[in-house]
Formats: sequence, structure tokens, C-alpha cells
Amino acid sequence: MGKQDNLALLLKKEIESFAGKVETSEEGTILSIGDGIARVYGLPDVMMGELIHFPHDAEGLVMNLDEEEIGVALLKGGELLKEGDYARRTRRVIETVVGDELLGRVVSPLGEPLDGKGPIHGDAMRPIERIAPGVMERKSVDHPLHTGIKAIDSMIPIGRGQRELIIGDRQTGKTSLAMDAIISQKGEGVKCIYVAIGQKNSSVADFVDLLRKKGAMDYTLVVNASASEEAPILYIAPFAGMAMAEYWLEKGEDVLIIFDDLSKHAVSYRALSLLLRRSPGREAYPGDIFYLHSRLLERACRLKESRGGGSITALPIVETQAGDISAYIPTNIISITDGQIFLDSSAFASGQRPAIDIGLSVSRVGSSAQTKAMKQVSRSLKMSIANYQENLSFAQFGSDLDESTRKILHHGDRAMEALKQRNGEPLSEQDEILTLFALEHGYLDKVEKDEVVSFLKEMISEIRRSKGDLLKKINQMHQIDKESEEELKKGIEEALSFFKA
Repeated sequence: MGKQDNLALLLKKEIESFAGKVETSEEGTILSIGDGIARVYGLPDVMMGELIHFPHDAEGLVMNLDEEEIGVALLKGGELLKEGDYARRTRRVIETVVGDELLGRVVSPLGEPLDGKGPIHGDAMRPIERIAPGVMERKSVDHPLHTGIKAIDSMIPIGRGQRELIIGDRQTGKTSLAMDAIISQKGEGVKCIYVAIGQKNSSVADFVDLLRKKGAMDYTLVVNASASEEAPILYIAPFAGMAMAEYWLEKGEDVLIIFDDLSKHAVSYRALSLLLRRSPGREAYPGDIFYLHSRLLERACRLKESRGGGSITALPIVETQAGDISAYIPTNIISITDGQIFLDSSAFASGQRPAIDIGLSVSRVGSSAQTKAMKQVSRSLKMSIANYQENLSFAQFGSDLDESTRKILHHGDRAMEALKQRNGEPLSEQDEILTLFALEHGYLDKVEKDEVVSFLKEMISEIRRSKGDLLKKINQMHQIDKESEEELKKGIEEALSFFKA
């Protein structure tokens, strides 16, 4: 045996004996505590995202791994802790309850009941963080998610598996749009999750009452991380909601999830990051805020048939300040999502409901997420409204208008009236198609502007009564053929003459 062989054998023995002497610490000590953050010494092998157990059944989430200590965000029981208390590893990442038993309930992000209806025994526990399905596991979005809102279904269609941002100033109807989308899923086989982040408990209670009155709570789960909760609970809320959605996704079912709103989620993460002494960046947000929301929203997708064919459609909500969509968080989330619905405060103030800005709103999935019948009746709508808004701004400066401009303004006025809708009253696709057909073919131009809504109500009622078989045919074919078009025109003309008489 040569000298080199002896040296190798000696080194091997030394390494083996050293490995045997290493002891891993399972318990540490709280060095300092305050503002929902505990600094812990003595857990060198702890994992990022691991749950830490403290006295008084307190729990925390590992968010910082420094050389000498770790930073733990406290999830519950932190008010009873003090310096010197133990901190014990659990070797578990943070999990939440999932399963069908959650439907109809209001729960915390950890799956604890908040509605006073007794304990929840879910089907399983799932980690709140998970890598999104890969590209080869996904399928393109081509099946519509009906929202019941004429302006959205016709011009900014949403498909199952899409991520569509709802963005606008405070009090412009963002949550109302989301509520209507949930109500519209009745009988569609879509499970719904509403994640309230930093909302008032009274507001969440009002939303739950509305959904219950409309019979929507049977297929809806509400995850509430209210404004009174600590920042760590608000931080984990959307991830917990997505984990709950993925349970149904993997069973091949369709899910609609609403995050209301990610502005408050970003603020909670900024507060946590600053307390953990991470470097602030633009607008004092940490540098990884983009990654935080991208890894959340990337989990919304539509899976291939071989993976069950399920889908998660995400509607994140973001609040702007004075309509500034170029701020940090809005631009981040616009770049992550597949389009945005922009709500304009001036349109809202003028009485337009929903107050959607057609020029700034877009769906990057587009007509792929529409039935053929909806495409037929809405193909020129967005262009005619854009034309109307452009001419309207010029018409304010001159009274002498040519005939073609007057026609554009006349038709545009009726289009804006036809698109108006009250909160909590989403329409069936059939009623939307009848409304847009009458608009597309100029029948609403024969009605006074302030009579458009009442005429549409009577017209839909009359066609349902007299043309029931025709509507069934259109529903089955998902398109309007030449014969059906002529019959529909006759029905609308009859309704128009009856209305005028």
C-alpha cells in the first residue's frame, strides 16, 4: 500500500468519525420577540418555511435563515411568548385543511372555522406552497367561464384556467364584479373560493349573506384573513386558498378563485420583510415581491385530459391610487396575468355600472374563451364603443355635427345603456346573447335612450315566451345560423312594435 493510499484511508476514517459526532439541535431559544417576529438562536438545521412550535401552543413560520439566528413570523399565540422561551422544530412545512367539507364555510387560512358552525374534518392536509404544473402538463384555455356580466363576456372574455386581473381605485365595484362571477357559476359545476385579505369582518359577512341569499354558498368557500389579523396570516392567505383549490383541480374539477385583494397582501409582505430586516427596494417593497405573486398565480391553469382536465381560474384584485396603473404592484401583476379589467372611477361617478374602461381592459385569451354565438353578436361591439368614446370627446367642443357622427353617438349611447347592469344580478348567456343581438342589428337605435333597459327586459321576456324552441336550438348549437337569425329578428321586431304601442 503506497503513501497516497494510506492518506486516503486516514482521511476516510476521520470523516466517518467526525460524522458520528455531529449532533443536530431540535430546540432553540427565543432571543427577542416583538411585532409578530421572534428571533431564535440554536436551530442550525431548520428549513425555510418550516413550522416552529413554542410554549402555549404558539406556532410560527421560518422566514429568515441567518448565520447565528433565524427569523420566525408568528402565526398564533405570540402574545404569550417572552424572551428565553423554547422554540422547537416540527420538521413540517405549513399546511392547511382541504376537502369538500369546506364548501359553504368561512375559514381561516389554516382551515379553522370562523362561522360558528362547528369543527371541520377535511379530507386531507396540504402544504400551502407548491411548484406550479409544468408547461407539458397544461392545456390551452378554450372553454368560457361565464361571469354573467355583459361587458365582460362580450368584450373581455374569461376562460377556465385563465388569470384575469380586476384593477381600479377604491369603491369602483371590483368586489361586486367578483361576487357576480361567483353567483353565475350556479349550475355550471365550478367550485368557488373567495379569499378576503385585509378586509373588514363586517364586509366579509355582507358578502357571505349575499352569496347565501343567491344560493351560491353551496359551492363556495370563503377564506378570511381579516384586517385585525397579524401580517403573517394575511401573507399565507392566498397560498392557503390556492392549496384548497388544487385539491379539486387534481380531481379533474373546475375552480374559480378570487384574491381580494393582492395590494393588501403585498403590504403585509412588505411589513414582514421590513420587520425581518430585509433590504427594501422600490416603494419599500422587498425585491422578491414579484416572485411572490408570480409563484402564486402560476398555479392557476388548465390541465391536460391525461391529468384530469381540471382548471383553476384566478381573478386577483388590485387597488390603484388615483387610477395609477403604472405603480409597482399593479405593473407587476399586470405582467403576470392574462389580461386585466380596468374599472374607471370617473365612469363609476357618472353612473356607468359596471364602470369598465374598455380601452384599458383586455383579455389575452380573447375569443378562444367564447362560444360561437357570443362571438357572432359581439364582434363589432368593442370597436363601436371605442369609436363612440372618441367622437364623444370631440362632440363636446362643437354643436354642428355631421350625420355619420350623430349616428355613431346615437348608437353608442344605446350601447352604453345596454351594457349597464345592477350588482348581484348576473345574466344567463342566453339573455346576454339576446341583448347583444338586438344591439348589433340596430334595434336599440329605434328606442329612446332612457327606455333601453325597460325595452330589453320586455323583449327578453317576450322572446322567451314566444320563441322557446328557438332559444333551445341556439343553446344546443352554441351558434346562430341563418334561419335562427331571421326568426330572432322577427321576434325582436314584434317585441319592438308591442313596446312602442
